[in-house]
Amino acid sequence: MDEKCWSQAAAIEDVPPGKSKAVNISGKSILLCHDDRIYAVENQCSHAHEALDCGRIKHGWVACPVHGARFDLETGEAINPPATEPIATFPVRIVDGIIEVAI
Repeated sequence: MDEKCWSQAAAIEDVPPGKSKAVNISGKSILLCHDDRIYAVENQCSHAHEALDCGRIKHGWVACPVHGARFDLETGEAINPPATEPIATFPVRIVDGIIEVAI
């Protein structure tokens, strides 16, 4: 039995490949990123505390648009300076064309 609390985030067509979409779930800003699959990460850089939704997505990472710090979409780990701390990641599933995220 799945004990996670899933919330509807967006329709799959709202996040085309190579794009992202910021959504608010339970008072948290979550960034949905469509790279090779859909990922959900905290929409805030751990270094500059800036929103990541204008950042570039490529090869499994999202880049902060302010200082260029990159974060792994699967693990949230900081890939390069100036960020050293990870960002939160969240489980994702697709149900009937709707992206759902567990917070």
